Amino acid sequence: MVNAKKPLKENRTWLLKVLVAVTVIAVIGISGVLVSTSPFLHNYDDELGATTELENVEIEEESILSNIISEETIQKGESLYSILTGEGLSPREIHEITTQLKGNFSIRNFRPGKSYLIEKDPSGCFLCFTYQQSPSNVLHVQRDPEAETFNIWQETFEYQNRVSALTGTISSNLAAELQQHKRYGLITQLQKLFAYKINFKRDIQPGTAYNILFEEQWLGDEFVGIGKILAAEIFIDNQPSTAYRFTDSKGNTGYYDEKGQSVISSFFINPCSYSRVSSRFGYRTHPILRKRHFHGGVDFAAPRGTPVYAVANGKIVFRGRKGAAGNMVTIAHANGYHTKYLHLSRFSANARSGSRVTQGQVIGYVGSTGRSTGPHLDFRVVHHGKLLNPLVALKSACKTKGLPKAEMDNFLAQVSVFHMQLENRDMLVAELSKPSTDNASTLN
Repeated sequence: MVNAKKPLKENRTWLLKVLVAVTVIAVIGISGVLVSTSPFLHNYDDELGATTELENVEIEEESILSNIISEETIQKGESLYSILTGEGLSPREIHEITTQLKGNFSIRNFRPGKSYLIEKDPSGCFLCFTYQQSPSNVLHVQRDPEAETFNIWQETFEYQNRVSALTGTISSNLAAELQQHKRYGLITQLQKLFAYKINFKRDIQPGTAYNILFEEQWLGDEFVGIGKILAAEIFIDNQPSTAYRFTDSKGNTGYYDEKGQSVISSFFINPCSYSRVSSRFGYRTHPILRKRHFHGGVDFAAPRGTPVYAVANGKIVFRGRKGAAGNMVTIAHANGYHTKYLHLSRFSANARSGSRVTQGQVIGYVGSTGRSTGPHLDFRVVHHGKLLNPLVALKSACKTKGLPKAEMDNFLAQVSVFHMQLENRDMLVAELSKPSTDNASTLN
């Protein structure tokens, strides 16, 4: 007889297994929904669609555009205005720039052949103009796109002072000697220091010995320019003319000879380098009019174009054409002195009427304008309205001041140091390094 209870029991067991399986599937399904929807669970897509840290992420190609920087060269006839106009700036914008540039931009150094940089944004709009005005100064004209304004700023590099020496014997003339050593910039200082004692064209001959100790300005390995002369000795007929730089206990700096006498006087003897005195002060027979008359100055014969210097600090009270005197400059000095410079071929651009000039500053150039038979400088001195013999007046005005006795020990000690430096062979001037050909790098 078959037992009916056993199949019933097996059916119940099978149903129980089915229910458990269904329940598990339901729980897994619900969990999947929770994982995909709950912000509190970690397995979800981030901003770039990643779901796990092991998933490969797509890398885009670089699409960032850079500013455009180009190096240009100043062409003949170009100006800062024409360059900025060519870059799309309006007259109003250029006026804003030039207003800010006053005192910060040197037109003299803006010459054809020099380089500058132009920076533009990716769309080609002007951003910046960069120009190296000197080895130690870089000018930037930068546009602020948001404020639509321009900022002018200068980048200045600190240069290093080095002490150098030149010693030797002149083979032709001092100017050529300095040029050979690529230190021609010393000539102006030397002429000023020894103007009272030396005529550089007449007195300095082949065989003249010299010693010069001076500062040089360097930016890294690049020579920038000549600094101050520290000591200078020129031997004419074995007689020394000396000038030593010294700062006294009160902070006053000057140049003195070996005896402590000041070498820079209140006036120069020579307003220019000349070959001879072609006509002196006083009565003479005029070379053109052939009549005897009074000559109120001294004529220095010199080639046309020879620089003419202010013999002392002062103010230009006249600059222009003056009848038979031709192109003339009159300078008012201290203590009632006036000096006049006649027959000039042209005037210096930096010596305008009403401007102040310093001793040794170029005010014009020798010529033959007005009533003149040839190029020369007619130089005159007036004191309180009275004409004086220039050669006599300047000598009397050139009384030098000496150092007080209390300063002499320190001065002589300084001179000894200068002599030790002049004898140091390691300090002799080195050859100049060649300028860098990478103009762009010097502008950055």
